[in-house]
Amino acid sequence: MRPFRLLSALVVGALLAALLVSPAQATISGATATNTATTVTYRFSYTGSPQFLRAYVDTDRNPSTGFAQAGIGADYLLENGSLYQHTGTGWSWTLVRTVTFSRTGGVAQWTVDRADLAETATPGDADLIFQVEAPLETSTKYTQTYSGGGSSGDVTYTPSSENFANPERGFYHHTGDCDKADFSQSTLESYRTGQGISLVMCVFYLAEYKNGPIAQAALDQLQQQINTVRAAGLKMVLRFAYTTSTAGDDTTKDRILAHLDQLAPYLSAGQDVIAVVQAGLIGAWGEWYYTQNFGNAGTVSSTDWANRKAVTDKLLSVVPSSRMIQLRTPKFKRTMYSTSAVQPSDAYNGSALPRIGHHNDCFLASPDDFGTYENTAVEYPYLQADTTYVAMGGETCGSNPPRSDCPTATSELAQFHWSFINTDYEPTVLNSWNTGGCLADISKNLGYRFRLESGTYPATASPGGSLPISFTVHNDGYSTPFNPRNLELVLRNTSTGSTYKLAMNSDPRRWTAGTSTTVSQTLTLPTSLPAGSYSLLLNLPDPLLSTRPEYSIRLANQGTWDAATGMNSLLQTLTVS
Repeated sequence: MRPFRLLSALVVGALLAALLVSPAQATISGATATNTATTVTYRFSYTGSPQFLRAYVDTDRNPSTGFAQAGIGADYLLENGSLYQHTGTGWSWTLVRTVTFSRTGGVAQWTVDRADLAETATPGDADLIFQVEAPLETSTKYTQTYSGGGSSGDVTYTPSSENFANPERGFYHHTGDCDKADFSQSTLESYRTGQGISLVMCVFYLAEYKNGPIAQAALDQLQQQINTVRAAGLKMVLRFAYTTSTAGDDTTKDRILAHLDQLAPYLSAGQDVIAVVQAGLIGAWGEWYYTQNFGNAGTVSSTDWANRKAVTDKLLSVVPSSRMIQLRTPKFKRTMYSTSAVQPSDAYNGSALPRIGHHNDCFLASPDDFGTYENTAVEYPYLQADTTYVAMGGETCGSNPPRSDCPTATSELAQFHWSFINTDYEPTVLNSWNTGGCLADISKNLGYRFRLESGTYPATASPGGSLPISFTVHNDGYSTPFNPRNLELVLRNTSTGSTYKLAMNSDPRRWTAGTSTTVSQTLTLPTSLPAGSYSLLLNLPDPLLSTRPEYSIRLANQGTWDAATGMNSLLQTLTVS
């Protein structure tokens, strides 16, 4: 264990804000064209507030016929909600009909009956140009090849390299005096919208209450911090501690247990925005090394271990069962609970072992990460297996090249399934990741990063009938979500906007890092579902915050994210009749 710790007061905000903010985009991006047996859907993302959104369609793929536009000869024009056919010469269009059109969340989408387009190219395909005005911007040519024309639509998805905020993962900002310094809602919101950061660390000190109950004012302060985090759309990594001194002047086991009883209702009420609770409580900074009551500086008796376990067991009992806790070193969990890693069959079952994760607060700082490891030959394989199913995070604490440089950093972040790391400390290490070229990738890959690869969906269905769907998702991240996460197929009526949600039985916590997972399920449509055209969307909401789009998972694909609802378009339209 390290002999001292500097407080995380140095901020590399300007550097990380530049790297973590979403990169500048062209006005038009993420263009897609998909079809069913009877309809075709065109879609692209845009920025700004253009008056006109257009799609030029060259159905015969002959640039010498139709309206000349960016290398194609457009036979049809979609402009906002109207479909036109080219007649005569030059800018000469005849209205065919109004069509299903939407422009929400920076995404334009049209659904057109194929019967209204004279599809004459062989094989069945079309050349497309997308355009916005004003200012005027025109895309490059996009060629659509129609799929099947039978009963299902096959969609291939385009990956996105964009960095964006997602719940319970990524870089976090550190607040080491959370008991005194009030969170600012506007500042927290700027972390999420400007830096792609969805987590804050709250180290809540109870130094004044070592010899008595926690005062109501302190409990109120905790509640206020929880409320502000919720209002801002973030989550917190929470830790309680009694001292920042290497004298280790913490408090007794019995006092800690009594304090945890006081904290229990606040942890329960705040569980929706508590990502994870670090064990804390014992020793300087709550890191269990310098302590006057639980075995100091690595000299820990059997009685000390029993007292440490009593505190950990109590913490598990007051933290809601839907949430994990984290211990500072692998040795702590292996000594107090089991030397065996969590098994797939036991993961997420609510018992003690699969609820205990790990945090490393001196990542890469020395050969053993300043005492984090005692025997890497044993602890590395254990930690790699255990963190497949439990929460892993922490911070760096000192420059130690070449170990702290990019090659080892990215290797061990992936090996040990890191979900989050401090963006404020240690700046020398973080700067070395920037100059070494890996900081941007780390910011995207911490935690989970799901992207759709392909999907197959029916083109038509009936109320009360079956709806077989299948899609493949790849996890490019270092880990998976560690808290419960719902999965829903959403049908959104393209005319009325009404939505119908169908629960799916796949668990995103088991969409393993670095692999592809195919989800196949036959759903049953409601018998009361009105006839009409429906866009298919995938929703991964937080079970406790299902109405808050900031807490839903965004997929790493182009042209799929709907920020207003927190849902992901599957780029497929279903006709219900």
